[in-house]
Amino acid sequence: MISDSDVDEVSIEEGDFKIKVKKTGTVEQITYTQPAAAPAAPAQPAPPQAPAQPAPTAESASKPTASGETVKSPIVGTYYQAASPDSDPFVKVGDTVQKGQTLCIIEAMKIMNEIEAEFGGTLKEILVTDGTPVEFDQPLFIIEKS
Repeated sequence: MISDSDVDEVSIEEGDFKIKVKKTGTVEQITYTQPAAAPAAPAQPAPPQAPAQPAPTAESASKPTASGETVKSPIVGTYYQAASPDSDPFVKVGDTVQKGQTLCIIEAMKIMNEIEAEFGGTLKEILVTDGTPVEFDQPLFIIEKS
């Protein structure tokens, strides 16, 4: 159905159930997530292992390092830092932003949605890179209120 339509991506979330279908070129990509069941206890104890450094998770890697208020994505889509590839970014780290100023664009279903600052302050950190997919409520910026 997706390949015969103009839709590039569909994402459905209901509680812990998530399904995402994305058309990339001529290949369709389907991601399905279901709540994980509690793991069964192993039949035999695992052999002892040397202590290892925990691998950084996506959640810990995306934790903001700057202090301030977090601006989160109001929608699922693709993050763009400028109006076009040859334009200057809307904002850069260190910029003073005003309430209502455009911070970025999130493209969702071929619609360009301007994301505006809900308050003024100094931009301390940009948490996503240009052209990457973002999820609903994903942190995008850290702004220190003025």
